[in-house]
Amino acid sequence: MRFVLRFLGFATALASLLLVSGSLTVGILLWHLSADLPDHAELTRYEPAVTTRLHAADGRIIAEYARENRLYLPLEAMPQRIVAAFLSAEDRHFYEHNGIDPKGIGRALLANLASDAARPQGASTITQQVAKNLLLSREQTYSRKIKEILLAFRIEETFSKDRILELYLNEIYFGMGHYGIAAAALGYFDKSVHELSLTEAAYLAALPKGPNNYHPFRQPEAAIARRNWVLERMAANGYIGQEEADVATEEAFVVNLRSVSPHETQAGYFAEEVRRELANRYGEATLYEGGLSVRTTLDPTMQAAARKSLVDGLVRFDEARGWRGTETRLASVEGDWGVKLTELPTCEDIRPWQQAVVLAVDAKGARIGLRPDRDVTGAIETARRTGRIASRGIRWSGQSRVSDVLRVGDIVHVEPIKKASNEYRLRQVPEISGALVALEPDTGRIRAMVGGFSSSQNEFNRVTQAWRQPGSTFKALVYAAALDNGYTPSSLVLDAPLSIDQGTGQAPWSPGNHNGRYDGPSTLRMGLERSKNVMTVRLARDVGMPLVSDYARRLGVQDDLPPRLAMALGAGETTVLRMTSAYAMFVNGGRHVRPTLIEHIQNRHGKTIFRHDRRACSGCAALSWRNQGIPRLADKAEQAIDPLTAYQVTSLLEGVVERTLPKVFSGFGRPLAGKTGTTNDAKDLWFVGSTPELAVGVFLGYDRPRSLGRSAYGSGHAAPIVRAFLEQALAGKPRTAFRVPAGIKLIPVDPYTGDRSALGAGTILEAFKPGTEPPATALPPISNWSPADVPAREAYAPPGPSYFR
Repeated sequence: MRFVLRFLGFATALASLLLVSGSLTVGILLWHLSADLPDHAELTRYEPAVTTRLHAADGRIIAEYARENRLYLPLEAMPQRIVAAFLSAEDRHFYEHNGIDPKGIGRALLANLASDAARPQGASTITQQVAKNLLLSREQTYSRKIKEILLAFRIEETFSKDRILELYLNEIYFGMGHYGIAAAALGYFDKSVHELSLTEAAYLAALPKGPNNYHPFRQPEAAIARRNWVLERMAANGYIGQEEADVATEEAFVVNLRSVSPHETQAGYFAEEVRRELANRYGEATLYEGGLSVRTTLDPTMQAAARKSLVDGLVRFDEARGWRGTETRLASVEGDWGVKLTELPTCEDIRPWQQAVVLAVDAKGARIGLRPDRDVTGAIETARRTGRIASRGIRWSGQSRVSDVLRVGDIVHVEPIKKASNEYRLRQVPEISGALVALEPDTGRIRAMVGGFSSSQNEFNRVTQAWRQPGSTFKALVYAAALDNGYTPSSLVLDAPLSIDQGTGQAPWSPGNHNGRYDGPSTLRMGLERSKNVMTVRLARDVGMPLVSDYARRLGVQDDLPPRLAMALGAGETTVLRMTSAYAMFVNGGRHVRPTLIEHIQNRHGKTIFRHDRRACSGCAALSWRNQGIPRLADKAEQAIDPLTAYQVTSLLEGVVERTLPKVFSGFGRPLAGKTGTTNDAKDLWFVGSTPELAVGVFLGYDRPRSLGRSAYGSGHAAPIVRAFLEQALAGKPRTAFRVPAGIKLIPVDPYTGDRSALGAGTILEAFKPGTEPPATALPPISNWSPADVPAREAYAPPGPSYFR
């Protein structure tokens, strides 16, 4: 008996010792792990990486930028059915436990001990998943699991259940690049969370357990089974009725993946320009993680019109020079030519053009294989589409037989001759480049921007990044300087050969008119309308090139234009956007224009952090109408040039369009003030102009400047692009006239002599500033002049100092 008692005492002591030792060991382990725990209070400052989104002016999304595709959504903004689906799938006792589920942990522990699986089972609550995803690593170890449990307790003590659930639903990964429920709803179903059906909500709730295991296309059966399991759990937990669950499980499983690309709105150049501006303004981290909401100035309708007009113009110019031949060929079209095609680079934004390979050539034409598309998973589609190119599809190439143009294996671009047609027209990517920009003259909002043929082929934006000589489009600035300094539209300037001494050891400079013709004493209007080089140089010499350079700076064309007379003819370099903005200032009354791609920017919290429109609105804050006056916007924009001068230049530029471009703009039916430009050897072709609603600039030229040909002029190639664009962009909009500022006097004159005349045929209403109008009786016109008579006529244009070096 004594032995038994001693044994029991020994066993009790040993057990107590083991218990104390075990408790001490566990305590030390917990203390050690607790000391190494991250600060759970960081969750109070938690700001996940959120997608930055660019919106067009009408609200549609044109681009998204993110490292993790996530849109943060507060819990109170989530439908209750969404919350119920996730609670049923992940943690049905979430609102009851204190951070862990002991029963679940016990089941997982027993399962892991009984199994030799490489990946141990877990029983994580939603709180534990928040701790793991936001504060811990993803390693599968027991020490990490203990840390997870300890953090879960601390998180539950610090945060409300709703806050924990909100963190979870916005952080978890749903697969296919989507983080958080809002981004997943858009990504999988192209819907907001409020639009999700019961089955769609159940499927999304099934994904966090293993997105790849329930991939909608690679694992459709497992996805449906898991979705149905979630529906059953929702019914068992009382969130939905059993009958509703049964109906939902029978619904077809359909996903509608959403893709946002600027190519879809043909706005690749525009979006990339905005991206660069945001990165420069806020940094890469804010751009890709800050969740900015950017309302841009893009008008999608105008953008589509701009792209079509410019591309058509580039193709028209390029095809007129014939077929250059293919740059790429397949060595063999045997086997699966479709896979070979998809391995080649292509332009993603030139639809309806398609890439194709020539499979066979015969007397009737060529059989082509079209580049196969990829499905939503990225896999190449198995179907192979073919078509034919007949002789009418190569007519532009100058050849009559397809066999003279194409060979088997050639990689080409084609376009359907008709929709749903199996016959295609041969196309080639133009060598020539170009740009088009359209902005509002009053606000500077850029409504359309196309920086080249294809942004996916080359992101170099020729609207903002290409510095080119503007040619005769610059002359408008010289005339503006003259009109501000003693000249009127009817002032006479001599158009005759001119020789300018350039100093010791240098040959005299003798500028000439493009057509070699001289008209003698001519009005400023005739000088600009007929783009007289010699008259422009005489004007620049008289007012002084430093003044002309100052006007170039004021109007934003160039910040530091060298004061050389050759610059008066557009020899200095500028961009399409700068030149177009200057013409906008002529139309808006001479006020400075700040071109912008961005209307306003909001941060992730909805606070506006940038607004383009800085005008103060008097009376806009009234809560109700009490017979007060109409709210007024106070425009404090800097006056770049005199508004009367600006209108005079606009009137002269209207004459350019009416009298020197009648074939291009015949029947246009809207006021348009503009000027063409063609540089030496036709390396650059321009047209810049403006209606009261839109200022538009177009440039054409090779990226490595070379001649476009003797027959190439801005009037024949750039101006038609502007007309095509404006007709589409302004379709359906009312016709408006240019605003005439107070003080301008419109007086009928003879446009050739500048003399006041009775209003009638052959006269025009000329714009004069007060006190500058011609007298009622004018001197008889000078006639019968000859180039030999130049010295006697120089009095009409007093020779100023020579600033040409």
